[in-house]
Amino acid sequence: MSFQGFSQSDFSVFKIEGFENRMEAIRNQIQPKFHELGTVLTDIVSMEMGNEMYLHVAKHARRKVNPPNDTWFAISPNKRGYKSHPHFQVGLFDDHLFIWLAYIYEYPNKAQLGDMYLEHLEQISDLLGNDFVLSTDHTKKEAARVTKTELEKALIRLKQVKKAELLIGKHILHTDPILGDGKALTEMISETIKRLIPLYQHTFAYEQVNN
Repeated sequence: MSFQGFSQSDFSVFKIEGFENRMEAIRNQIQPKFHELGTVLTDIVSMEMGNEMYLHVAKHARRKVNPPNDTWFAISPNKRGYKSHPHFQVGLFDDHLFIWLAYIYEYPNKAQLGDMYLEHLEQISDLLGNDFVLSTDHTKKEAARVTKTELEKALIRLKQVKKAELLIGKHILHTDPILGDGKALTEMISETIKRLIPLYQHTFAYEQVNN
């Protein structure tokens, strides 16, 4: 079965009341699509990187009472996990799909990353243009348009705040018709990730040298 895209009912999962009921819908309705889409994207990222990458579908294992407000899969160079590594992330909130290059709170080298990216602020701004967004908290829906000013502010915070995060990517509103076209959506996500890979490669090279 090939990936057919996401429907409005997939986004409606996050309106289901109760932990068990919502988790059952996530497992039965969304995760099979994540496996289909994620397998294709993991192969593409592996080929682009020239390094084997691994798919991780979020299990929300730490949650026991409060149902998740979003769900996702990650693509990481580590077979055992992704949270302490830079990774690509694709997922859903109730009103949008997100595509991220993610450095979340468990990544230990955020200060070094901030320094490295600040040294190349102009090039990164030029690379991303004006059609990317950034976030400093993966649990929040809000994201700001990438500008040189916003990026600099986020990178300084990444250096100074222990639990700071940096996520760069795109949002696709749940009303966008591309979400229902599996082929077009896969291509769009793939192209977004490919544009982010030059950023990721700098971090990946640092990781290889220092780990």
